[in-house]
Amino acid sequence: MSKSRQWIVLALSLILLGGLVLAYKVVRLGFPMLPDQTSEQWTIQVRLEVHPDEGSVRASLLLPTRSSGFRVSDEHYISRGFGLTVEEDSLRRQADWAIRRLDQAKALYYRATVIPDTRERSFAARPPFPPVPELEEPWASALTDLVDEVRSESADIESFAAAVLDRLTHASTDENVRLFLEDADSAEERARVAQTLLAGARIPTLLVHGIVLHGDEQRAPVRTLLGVHDGDDWLLFDPVSGRPGRPDGFLIWWRGEEQLVELRGAILHDLQISVRRRLESALDLATQRTELSDSLVGRISVLALPIQTQTVYEVLLLVPFGILVIVVLRNFIGLSSFGTFAPVLIALAFRETELLKGILLFIMIVSLGLVFRFYLERLRLLLVPRLAAVVTIVVLLMTAISMISHEMGAETGLSVSLFPMVIISMVIERMSVVWEERGAATAIKEGFGSLLMAALAYLVMAQDILAYWVTVFPEVNLVVLGVIVGLGRYTGFRLTELFRFRRLAAGPGD
Repeated sequence: MSKSRQWIVLALSLILLGGLVLAYKVVRLGFPMLPDQTSEQWTIQVRLEVHPDEGSVRASLLLPTRSSGFRVSDEHYISRGFGLTVEEDSLRRQADWAIRRLDQAKALYYRATVIPDTRERSFAARPPFPPVPELEEPWASALTDLVDEVRSESADIESFAAAVLDRLTHASTDENVRLFLEDADSAEERARVAQTLLAGARIPTLLVHGIVLHGDEQRAPVRTLLGVHDGDDWLLFDPVSGRPGRPDGFLIWWRGEEQLVELRGAILHDLQISVRRRLESALDLATQRTELSDSLVGRISVLALPIQTQTVYEVLLLVPFGILVIVVLRNFIGLSSFGTFAPVLIALAFRETELLKGILLFIMIVSLGLVFRFYLERLRLLLVPRLAAVVTIVVLLMTAISMISHEMGAETGLSVSLFPMVIISMVIERMSVVWEERGAATAIKEGFGSLLMAALAYLVMAQDILAYWVTVFPEVNLVVLGVIVGLGRYTGFRLTELFRFRRLAAGPGD
């Protein structure tokens, strides 16, 4: 591969890699692109009030499991005097409370935080084909007739299940369906009837129980959906309305024929599921999801560092953006400065002093430093001692400005200590040399160029959204690196050169 192609491939690869990692964190892990975005989260609480019956007591509560759309975190159990064990596997979780003797009514609590999760998960394993139910007459004949009729009107498992549920919804027009719905009053009973009818065609089904998360509710009702397996995935249906699909905000709690609560040695007096909705920072929720996940990209993050270290890297990760500004200003505009990237360091100091006040402080220090530098020139000191003297003078000037500002009540002067003193000393030294060799106009021009480049770099680096991006998405610097590499082989005219040679472009007759 030729060098020109390597340059293009490297630049595009860096941009693509940074973009892909950023897209993965936004789309897959849910990191927000804007710092002020909020997201919903819910606190769910289950309260069991149990009264003593006889003997030892054991209470079992099925717990929410991982499912598409939501993730459960920050679980707490409140059960004074009870022992607690939690059983867990990939598809089922259960909390067991036990006590040797219960003398009075007790309340057991389970509390958890539920956060949105965009990742898709199957809520149950692929089931075996069920056997055809063995029913007595007239139900056996009704089942056979109903299955044959629906099969002739459907094309696949999804349409077959939809047709069965449609008949359950409009049972008044079908005698066979009315026969099965004689004692089916609740949604769960209707779902069991649908299971029986679908088993007649050997279609796997599953009861899916959960609650709908919308607003605050003191007593959130448990809803039952019917899961139908089409050979590849589970399809959900509302057994009452026959509507396909998972309702918005539906948290799958448990699956199958089990009851939410099972008691032994006690009587369940009250069961209450309450839901409280809160708006939280979308970044905090994304961080919680990442901590609960196995994503290496999400866990290796600046946000995982201590707060003091995060603050340092928030500044350091902005430097490539300032450098990109310098590359554009030098290679495309044609500005010159004292030191290649010294304006970036000066721009970092401007972040603390504010731009206008920082420019005034910079001009003051450099001007006073130049006065002392010209005096040192008369002493004919060698280069290193002269630079050391200039650095010392700059430190003394910065200290004096800070003390005088404090006495005058101007706190801005205190921030002068953040100026890169060595860089300013080199600017003073370089400016004095240019002044002597090429004249005052050239020295002032390059000094103004350094200040202008620092100001423009500051305006870019001072953007709050940029500081947020480099902290949450540090891979964006790969994109910056790719852009810098892409711009690195530009050898055309600079903007200032177009003005410089404009008379040549006009032609001899103009």
